[in-house]
Amino acid sequence: MPAQTGAAAPAAPAPFKLEYDPALPIAAHRSEVIEAIRRHPVIVLCGATGSGKSTQLPKLCLEAGRGMGGMIGHTQPRRIAARALASRLAEETGTTVGGAIGYKVRFNDRTGPGCRVKLMTDGILLKELESDRQLRRYDTLIIDEAHERSLNIDLLLGVLKQLLPRRPDLRLIVTSATIDPGKFAAFFGAPGQPVPVIEVSGRSYPVEVRYRPLGSSADESLEDKEDTVELSLPEGIVKAVRELDAPGRGFGQGSRGDVLVFLPGEKHIREAADELERARLPGTEVLPLFARLSTSDQERIFQRHSQRRVVLATNVAETSLTVPGIRFVVDSGLARISRYSVRGKVQRLPIEPISKASADQRKGRCGREAEGICIRLYSEEDFAQREEFTPPEVLRTNLASVILRMATLGLGDPESFPFLDPPDTRLVNDGIRLLQELKAMDE
Repeated sequence: MPAQTGAAAPAAPAPFKLEYDPALPIAAHRSEVIEAIRRHPVIVLCGATGSGKSTQLPKLCLEAGRGMGGMIGHTQPRRIAARALASRLAEETGTTVGGAIGYKVRFNDRTGPGCRVKLMTDGILLKELESDRQLRRYDTLIIDEAHERSLNIDLLLGVLKQLLPRRPDLRLIVTSATIDPGKFAAFFGAPGQPVPVIEVSGRSYPVEVRYRPLGSSADESLEDKEDTVELSLPEGIVKAVRELDAPGRGFGQGSRGDVLVFLPGEKHIREAADELERARLPGTEVLPLFARLSTSDQERIFQRHSQRRVVLATNVAETSLTVPGIRFVVDSGLARISRYSVRGKVQRLPIEPISKASADQRKGRCGREAEGICIRLYSEEDFAQREEFTPPEVLRTNLASVILRMATLGLGDPESFPFLDPPDTRLVNDGIRLLQELKAMDE
């Protein structure tokens, strides 16, 4: 990998190899980011898909002299992303996973006594608060993909807001896609101590968007082109893949690039895999990708292959994780989104239309390595009517479990905790009543 030259001198000692690919947009901001890390306790780094922020930030922290008074902790919303990034970072720095670069996820700890950079899920870092209230084992924390606003991320942001005044040696980097970075900066800012926001453009190639709604798909075999056929989701996926194969419909004959298909759940992935197998597409390998898959099955997507691949994934592939070789995306426009019913006191996982921000994240998956095509299995009118962003999880979850978890971690009650978006008092009271009914909390 070619080295990026600049004014900032490397502060991290061997054995790290600190080189940057100049094709990554973040490499052009190298000196700016290093200087901000040295001067400010908190920075917000805003970069779209493909900017290189997840892979290069730990190296920039090392070059800024971090990782000497403690580890550099780097959180990810998903286990597969933490493992993949650790492997990538070890490869780029000339070290090994389990040595200077490590990761810790549920059921798997690959960190050793010489660990300097630790990849982990948000939940792992939260759990460590039980035994390390000041997070003393870290001198730098990178909260990646903060725009996802999971409950773990919001709790971590609140904890760190309280902790930073007591840990002047700690450095915090919050990364976000281009979704309201000013909100994160204002949250951590103080009078006379503004939080810098560094904007890094994404390395993206042109992506053509095609709308192919399932309910009004014209059957090209019919003479009357106004006649339509109702397609199931698996049938719509096969039709979309065939369209990308057709001469003149993709990028021309012979350009059968890999396809990433976004689906709402494991059941839908299995149904789509069965339909693709029945279609007998020539030279095509079908791979599933979802959270419950074994580690070895998940890591198959990173292995070299000779055939064209169709990867069927849930939203685990929406952020952080780059599936190599993807030229096309087929987006169902659906995801399972956790919702709590106050009336029924039931936490549900209904399948819902994703937000515009999520749809754009999915589209960006096929513009990472070359020009791409994104086929959306819904209409342009449908897209225009969708929510701009997915509401934070804390505003749509059962707060009884949140209250219990906060008590376990010693974080106090939700009404006094510094949430980025505080939950409604009525939801807090509902959670307390439920815990009292279950005899899990006294008066």
